[in-house]
Amino acid sequence: MGVQRHARKKGPTVTITVRHLAEWVRGEVLGDGDLPISSARTLAEAQPGDITFVEHDKHLNAWHNSRASAALVPLSVPVNGRPIIRVADPLMAFAQIVQQLRGWPPESAPSIHPTAHVHPTAQLAPGVSVGPFAVVGENCEIGANTTLHAGAVLGRFCKVGEGCVLHPHAVVYDGCTLGHRVVLHSNSVIGADGFGYRFQNGRHVKVPQLGSVEVEDDVEIGACTTIDRGTFGATRVGAGTKIDNLVMVGHNCNIGKHNILCSQVGIAGSTTTGDYVVMAGQVGVADHVTIGDRVTIMAKSGVSGNIASGSQVLGTPALPHREQARIMSSCEKLPEMRKDLNRVKKHLGLEDS
Repeated sequence: MGVQRHARKKGPTVTITVRHLAEWVRGEVLGDGDLPISSARTLAEAQPGDITFVEHDKHLNAWHNSRASAALVPLSVPVNGRPIIRVADPLMAFAQIVQQLRGWPPESAPSIHPTAHVHPTAQLAPGVSVGPFAVVGENCEIGANTTLHAGAVLGRFCKVGEGCVLHPHAVVYDGCTLGHRVVLHSNSVIGADGFGYRFQNGRHVKVPQLGSVEVEDDVEIGACTTIDRGTFGATRVGAGTKIDNLVMVGHNCNIGKHNILCSQVGIAGSTTTGDYVVMAGQVGVADHVTIGDRVTIMAKSGVSGNIASGSQVLGTPALPHREQARIMSSCEKLPEMRKDLNRVKKHLGLEDS
């Protein structure tokens, strides 16, 4: 669905034109700047009266075939008869227009909801909001302008930096640390016990998990993702790393800076990743593995050993991308190769034993 201009209850109706939108995003108008715009939709959904966006030149055919009245485009795109707004980053400019057209009222001023529980020893900087039924535990420290939404929980002795957002029912266990501008989405769990047991006298005996989790600045952690505390030290997530929904990071891991971990990635304990590592969906990584800088691990790969910096790997076991692609291509040909082999054996008078 598109985003339409929010209806006003009072006052005259203001017509939004292409020129208005260009002023919002500081873009260059080519074509009819006075054309009215009522909504913002993607290329596939756009209708007359809508503005859309073209992120790359490869989407120009979709723009030419679109029913949209106008578009945000890269600086290199020519006019095709409809108004365009040239900007350096069409995607982010479109997002800004969507927010403006939506017209939602600003969030209410920072406050502590009456149903929230904030321990008397907790230290809250100015601008902190604590929503309904949220909990702030003993001796917690929360930086300025951080928001805990409904049902979010901080255990005891947690430290949270400035400008963080904990969405509903996010949980941070005792003694964990979040840097500045960290975002935890709903039902994420930071600092649960690591999965550590010893087999003694015919039973699994739990190893106490006495460490913590340290999340550095500008990290975003998706819904239902879990990051376990270290056994004695900290499980760490480096600055700028972005973690998707439903990801599992085991105890004692050290995740580097600016990593991308896509949905359903599972990383076993004591694994270390370098900076700018990308793990696509459903990658599995064994314990005590070291992955170098700028490694790309493709979807559904299984990593059982160390990976050198700069590598692209694929498959189970994960191998260099080109090597694994050749193996997969050969596997597809096995049925026909088997038929060829049987024909050769028959020609030579050889029978299966």
